Amino acid sequence: MAVWIAVLATGVGCYALKLTGLVVPQRVLADPRVRRFTELVPVALLTALVAVQTLADGRALELDGPRLAGLGAAVAALLLRAPFLVVLAVAAGTAALLRLPAG
Repeated sequence: MAVWIAVLATGVGCYALKLTGLVVPQRVLADPRVRRFTELVPVALLTALVAVQTLADGRALELDGPRLAGLGAAVAALLLRAPFLVVLAVAAGTAALLRLPAG
């Protein structure tokens, strides 16, 4: 039951966030500080997501070699301006190959 309450609360929160974007006056959205903030928030959120998925195991900090190598391979592919799907495939393939001998 608690999971469904969380799902419903998240859904209502997402809808309210989208509705807020529609009712905010245009002059507020045109402010350079707001524009800069909205440009940087997705980058910060995605970076946090990648860090958590790479360095955490549950509530513990874990340095997992194959995960870190996959992240490094993804960064290298991004620096080479590879398409997003290629970046994902390179990262997943690198981590999978390093885990292969471990069984």
